[in-house]
Amino acid sequence: MLRRIGELYGYRLGASDGDIGHVKDFYFDDRNWAIRYVVADTGSWLPSRQVLISPHPLGRVLHAEKVLRVNLTRKQIEQSPSIDSHKPVSRQYEEEYYRYYGWPYYWRGDALWGMSGFPILELPPQPLSIGSTDAISPCQQPAADLHLRSTQAIHDYDVRAGRDKSIGHVCDFIMDSQRWWIRQLVVKTHRLSGKDVLIETKNVERISYDQSTVFVNLSRESVEQSSEHNLAQVAAGH
Repeated sequence: MLRRIGELYGYRLGASDGDIGHVKDFYFDDRNWAIRYVVADTGSWLPSRQVLISPHPLGRVLHAEKVLRVNLTRKQIEQSPSIDSHKPVSRQYEEEYYRYYGWPYYWRGDALWGMSGFPILELPPQPLSIGSTDAISPCQQPAADLHLRSTQAIHDYDVRAGRDKSIGHVCDFIMDSQRWWIRQLVVKTHRLSGKDVLIETKNVERISYDQSTVFVNLSRESVEQSSEHNLAQVAAGH
């Protein structure tokens, strides 16, 4: 099922025993475009910390009610490892986070989600023991995972095709909601009648965070021939 990420901002996050806040942002891996976390705005419930939700416990999206289900309790989330909202997500934090919930590490293995292409657990997760050999020493990983990026931050980035100047800007993302993987960028063009076009993430050459620019390995002509963004098709799951 394909979903627009932009339409999920503001959706309520419904835990198994009550709401925990609403969707504020998504963190994705800019190497393979997998969405690693939903960033929750918990309002007055947990006002002093940032709460990240992995796709592992995410359930149905109820569009009529604007709710994203989370198969966790409020207590589980409240007692999960805390992260400073002013610092990047470190691999050391992620190790502690995944050990707390007993989920498999997504960075182990070659697939999109470690040993699998889907963030789905076939068996109930079993918490790892403190002495588990599956633990990762902080010295084996960088202090911060510099590949985790915010979809909110990338919104409005310029898009350049080849050597051309800016041809438009990022206005949304199209996500495969089964794999939690960003499949396409929605680009609002400048000189192409202002229409929205879809660009496959496989055509993204690089993202310059210093220049706030996404470079794609396409020509302006290729972008002109890209399919026009159709919200009805995405909503229908095409």
